[in-house]
Amino acid sequence: KLDRERASFQRTLDDLRDRFGAGVAPLELPIGEEGGFRGVADLLADEALLYDDSGAATRAEIPEDMAEVEARVHDNLVEGIVVADDALMERYLEGETLSPKELEETLAKGVAAASVFPVVCGSATKLIGVDRLASIVCQVGPSPVDRPPAVVQAPGGETEVKCDPSGQPLALVFKTVADPYVGKVTFFKVLSGTIRPDAQLTNPRTHADERLHGLFTMRGKEQDQVPEVPAGDIAAVAKLTDTGTGDTLAPKGTPVTVPLVEPPPPVLSIAIKPKSKGDEDKLMTGLHRLQDEDPALRVRRDDETRQTLLSGMGETHLAIVTERLARKFGVEVDTEELRVPYRETITREADAEGKYKKQTGGHGQFGVAFVRVEPLERGGGFEFVDKIVGGAIPRQFIPAVEKGVAEAMQTGGVYGYPVVDVRVTCFDGKYHPVDSSEMSFKMAGSLGFKEAMAKAGPVLLEPVSLLEVTVPTAYQGDVMGDLNSRRGRVQGTESAGDGDQTITALVPTSEVLRYAIDLRSITGGRGRFSVHHDHYDQLPQHLLDKVAKATAEEAGK
Repeated sequence: KLDRERASFQRTLDDLRDRFGAGVAPLELPIGEEGGFRGVADLLADEALLYDDSGAATRAEIPEDMAEVEARVHDNLVEGIVVADDALMERYLEGETLSPKELEETLAKGVAAASVFPVVCGSATKLIGVDRLASIVCQVGPSPVDRPPAVVQAPGGETEVKCDPSGQPLALVFKTVADPYVGKVTFFKVLSGTIRPDAQLTNPRTHADERLHGLFTMRGKEQDQVPEVPAGDIAAVAKLTDTGTGDTLAPKGTPVTVPLVEPPPPVLSIAIKPKSKGDEDKLMTGLHRLQDEDPALRVRRDDETRQTLLSGMGETHLAIVTERLARKFGVEVDTEELRVPYRETITREADAEGKYKKQTGGHGQFGVAFVRVEPLERGGGFEFVDKIVGGAIPRQFIPAVEKGVAEAMQTGGVYGYPVVDVRVTCFDGKYHPVDSSEMSFKMAGSLGFKEAMAKAGPVLLEPVSLLEVTVPTAYQGDVMGDLNSRRGRVQGTESAGDGDQTITALVPTSEVLRYAIDLRSITGGRGRFSVHHDHYDQLPQHLLDKVAKATAEEAGK
């Protein structure tokens, strides 16, 4: 991304060293930056690579104006590499010139030992350095054969499996995609053994027998058939019947599973709806297909707010999902603001009469229930108390009164949100021996509750989230100030190691719906956070009218 405005290779390198230490080793230097970015200086080979618009590179001498800097960085790079090999270090200290091949081999040792972290630069837009990145990964990245054995779960407990092409076949499915032409495509990594076309393996989770008919690797959109896939390699297969991302494929009778790294919890949610009302079914079908492909994507229907929620790892992630919905499933969507699940409660006691009377010829409907509402402690829920004496309401109709009250609480109080933390007492009533029924007393209970609720000082409760934010210490003050501006209450801070601080705060949920975007802006993308619902608290009075007005406008649409 060095072609972007305000891009700085040195600033990024300094940030990486602050984070990962002195082992960060640049293998290249950019030739030009921002709009003038045109190539890279290869520090191992001491030469420049200049790129044309097609992404083709031409080898050249290091530009004179950067020769001095290149020489200094080259020496620093060599010194960082040779520490991985004592013999090579001795030769270097004696003044011997080391060949690029020797340095490359030693660099690979340092990468495998996690003591050297190579850094390259480029631009995907201008196709600068992309070929170099692929080559460097192949040249200095550790081979799967050299990695520690994989830990798998067997009936007797954990066991290790070596990356051995001659071992028993074992594969881990790490990705699933829906291809419009061939159906479901399953990507897998072979951890042990060699898998060939028409191999028959079993999914220990579903106990499904799967035949892997045609094996191929992907090259862009092209599928290249392969005769075999040895341990350490990855490939794909189409049309497996009952195997998804995270599943293990093993020989029949070998019930071992490979633990899959769980994706982090989502950090951003959006509400979506189809642009065309007739596309609701297509939307849900597409979302569930995409969710099968992407474990980091969460989809759910919120019945309370009547919204379809899409949750993921950030703006870019969710933008890609909505683009794929349109491209692969033909469903274009609109996004809308997330609705906050407020609650209502009361602040004082109040009585009311609920009277339901209807006469339409023949038997009518008649029922009267006198109810009293009282506030409960936060989290108290709903209590119904029967204090009817003397048969003012026949026993068989009392449950109907309670049901009417409960339904009225759920459908919404004065502001249209579910009511909580209320005790309702039915203390008197009237009935008619012919016209009274369960329906009439259910309606009476509902009407009485609504009238009492309006008299009892109704207020809104807002959800409050527990937020844990981890940022570099340099950003701690800015983040805490931002949390305070969101009506947050900081609960504490503690060191998270590596120069980071973790801040814990209670913040109204309405203030952190798009926190992932704001935190990235504050910290330059160097912060992370988790958020969980904690409790409900009373909405400040100065915000009550604003929320009530917005709710009424939404209901009127």
